[in-house]
Amino acid sequence: MGRSDLERLSKEELIELVLRLQRPEKTSRTSSKPPSTDRKERREQAKPGGAKPGHEGHSRTLSPDPDEVVAHRPGQCPCCGGALAADLPAEIVSVCEQIELPAVMPLVTQHQRLAVRCPSCGTRVVAPVPKEAASTPFGPRLHAVATYLKTFQALSYERLQAVMADLFGLTLSQGGLMNLLRRAQGRFVEGREAAVSALRRAAVVASDETGVRIEGSTSYHWVFRSDEAVVHHAAPTRAAAVVHAMMDGHRPAVWISDRYTAQQGHGERHQTCLAHLARDVTYAVEVSDDPVPLRLQLWLGSVFSLAERVSDLAASTLAAKRRALERQLSDILSAQSRCDLTRALQAKIGRAHDQLLVFLDHPGRVAVTNNGCERALRPAVVQRKVTNGYRAMWAAAGEADVRTVVDTARLTGAETFATLLKTIRA
Repeated sequence: MGRSDLERLSKEELIELVLRLQRPEKTSRTSSKPPSTDRKERREQAKPGGAKPGHEGHSRTLSPDPDEVVAHRPGQCPCCGGALAADLPAEIVSVCEQIELPAVMPLVTQHQRLAVRCPSCGTRVVAPVPKEAASTPFGPRLHAVATYLKTFQALSYERLQAVMADLFGLTLSQGGLMNLLRRAQGRFVEGREAAVSALRRAAVVASDETGVRIEGSTSYHWVFRSDEAVVHHAAPTRAAAVVHAMMDGHRPAVWISDRYTAQQGHGERHQTCLAHLARDVTYAVEVSDDPVPLRLQLWLGSVFSLAERVSDLAASTLAAKRRALERQLSDILSAQSRCDLTRALQAKIGRAHDQLLVFLDHPGRVAVTNNGCERALRPAVVQRKVTNGYRAMWAAAGEADVRTVVDTARLTGAETFATLLKTIRA
């Protein structure tokens, strides 16, 4: 905007422009920006970590089945100097434990094919080729460890190579590691297909996506979540076509997501993530003296409070509370305001008006936020920051399959490494 454009503005427009320029930048608390983008001064104002005053301390739980027990008995009385026999009755005064890791060395099993000559006919008989000779020399646990470190600890090939050498005494080339990981990822295809099948039967599905670099181009890591399955998917696009291909015609009763256009229209009804709206409202409250954002913030607080006890309330009570919330929201959205930020917020929430309280029709089954998907995406975001993405699509798709099987198993309480080892051994 040049000087001539500014001169044509009215006094009210100039005031509005100045106020807009004076607004603070958005942070992770007032938008969807990650915490790492927050300015240093804001981080310095954060509350200190550690235990708070009055917090009851906790100590490490003693092992119920120690590998070795060493009893320390006194041998001499410090009072009279008399010897204390080993068969005297004793009581335990205190117990402490020392925990150590054993040295981890590769267990190498060498398979030798032998040939013998038959004493009856003189025929030279050679032993059949063992199954170990027909496959990789690396065992399933080694495959599981490498997959765990690469996928869930975000190690690059160079760092993974160093870990294998320094901790396990294994010298592997980066090409060898790549082949090892590719073999391991192939074992998760069947589990991924089972998870997708469960997703396509779900009544409630949530989804989200985040950017990732694949083969040097901007691509996307998608996640779809239901009570029965969590499906990760790598795709070159953020378009709705990804959802259509994943769901294969299935329309769940409720779809949960943010307000991104490609996430809309995939379920019979839609629950908008209220956490996203709450951050927008918080920003408006902080930068504007208009009362409407504060009223919206209080309204959202009432909704979150109701969501915490929605399963404990009768249907008639929920219906009454819903009518009250809808009346309050209508009053807020129809309030007049001179603040452009408030008007934009009213318009945004107004467009999602019928998607805000859908959870009340499905008590305990539909969440008011999409935090479950965001938590599922967080490891992929860490991987992106550490390794800067994937060199090949097969690597991104393979890791998505691994995360799918592991995250789906976690829904039933399974542990990450145990799931990896079980799948690779199958």
